[in-house]
Amino acid sequence: MASITIRVEPRHADNTTCDHKVKPSGKPRDPASGCTGRTAYAVVCSEHGDVGTPHHVKQLAEPAATEHRQEHRAALATR
Repeated sequence: MASITIRVEPRHADNTTCDHKVKPSGKPRDPASGCTGRTAYAVVCSEHGDVGTPHHVKQLAEPAATEHRQEHRAALATR
């Protein structure tokens, strides 16, 4: 059985992954990078893809990731 990973992924406004360096405000550090700025954080599961709706603050996305991880653990325990 393959390992399931759950991560919190930063996103741009168009829901694409943002891997650019940003200021605390979410604006890009390098204006020439083409980054539109970080606007949300999505919980992404390797098995289910995006889980729920994106959160505007990383601290709100982390508990959602933990909750989804616990759902996978509970499903394994019932097998």
